[in-house]
Amino acid sequence: MNNLILFVLFCLIASLLYLFMTWLTGLVLGLGSSGIVAVAKVTFSHAIRMKIAVVVLLLLIVLLPLMSMIIDGDGTLVGKLQTFSSYGLGLVGFLLSILTIAISCFTLSNDLKRNHIYLTVTKPIRRFELVFGKLLGTVLLNLILLTLFGSILYGGILLIPLISDAPHSETARAKHEFFTARIGLKPELDMETLSQKARERFEALKTKKQLPEGMSVSRVMAELHSEEVMKAKSVAPGRQKVWEFENVRIKNPQDPNTVIFIRYKYQTSVEPSDGQVFGQWRIGDLRQYDAGGMTTQIYGIDRQEATRTVHEFAVPADAVTSDGYLAVAFRNDPGLNRTVIIPEDVEVLYRTGTFTGNYFRVIVLIFVQLIFLSILGIALTTFLSFPIAILFSVSVFFVGLINFFIIDAIEALGKTMFIVYNFIIKPILWFLPHFDQMYQPGWYIVDGKTLEWTFLFSTIGTTLCIKGLLLLLAGMFIFSRREVAKAVV
Repeated sequence: MNNLILFVLFCLIASLLYLFMTWLTGLVLGLGSSGIVAVAKVTFSHAIRMKIAVVVLLLLIVLLPLMSMIIDGDGTLVGKLQTFSSYGLGLVGFLLSILTIAISCFTLSNDLKRNHIYLTVTKPIRRFELVFGKLLGTVLLNLILLTLFGSILYGGILLIPLISDAPHSETARAKHEFFTARIGLKPELDMETLSQKARERFEALKTKKQLPEGMSVSRVMAELHSEEVMKAKSVAPGRQKVWEFENVRIKNPQDPNTVIFIRYKYQTSVEPSDGQVFGQWRIGDLRQYDAGGMTTQIYGIDRQEATRTVHEFAVPADAVTSDGYLAVAFRNDPGLNRTVIIPEDVEVLYRTGTFTGNYFRVIVLIFVQLIFLSILGIALTTFLSFPIAILFSVSVFFVGLINFFIIDAIEALGKTMFIVYNFIIKPILWFLPHFDQMYQPGWYIVDGKTLEWTFLFSTIGTTLCIKGLLLLLAGMFIFSRREVAKAVV
């Protein structure tokens, strides 16, 4: 019953907030008198009455509150928060992107198709003002909807711990692992050394005439390199592996309430019967063992955990030295494990900000992507018909969702695609937007990682000030020379 009341309350608040923001935007646009503002007002009014806008609005108003009540994740509070925020941000970003493409491609092409443009271009308004007005109206609608549903999603995230009956330990874990903003540092393998070892093994096999028959040289080298990488990551029973981290910059490491986190995932050469492995971790300045003196604390953590699952634990921040050095060691106890353990994605995380600030930056990142899609749709319709423009825009959007995957797949083809890739495909992929990996909003919230202002500003500069501006200028140039109406005397 309480969940139903909360659901109805969420829907009511969302509807009232949407009506208020729509009224406020109309009021602000009504105060302007320039041609751009006039076109933006008309565009905005038409957009909010489109059927697709109503459908998207209803879907988000209903689905977001509903998801907060039915999604369980892995059964823990952190799992539910991560699942809800991931699906919520993904749903908001996807539906608003589709809506943006539809509106931006429709608004100008519809005026041209129905000859409404004849009533506009004959008035004292320039072509660039018409294009800017269309863009401004679309962007304002995106701003309203993103603010509305970003606020609903934020409220749902904060509400989940309040309505759940999670124990105190899970609430504390959610505070440290989810309601935070952390920088993550990952160790890098010496790929040059591993490649050299792979080449040496290849030459040895070639000398002994033991190269696999029917396999190309590139494939043999790739498999040898993969084996060397796996050896570098593996920890055999009775062995230890150490990862070293530099520049772990913590504001107040001596504060007993300040902690760092070690994040990792286990893989094994042979899966244990119970799916569990025992890990012995040592965190601190391990160089002290060789120096013969202890100046900073070294913490020992013994854990039994499942394989193929991401884990993390907290350690007091005074394990980090004054110059930002930290070592993390893992030992595979032969008395407890009978298999080779491969700790993957080992990462040190430390807090740098708040969840609210990080969430705001994530919403700004989504807004940047929506503005680019608005520019793309309007620029295309300056010279293309609606069906072709929307097909092209949707294709660009979905390519953006897998941009890095396409790049990795092409680079894996080897030297045969080198010239084509570097001089043709690579520039095209660069110009297309990036919506995946570090450009994916949920990537930061789910793991509690900081979306840094420097990265956000660089994304704004690249996506809008370079790519978006070039598209917009090209569209206005084409539109300024396009014949859309003739004056009849």
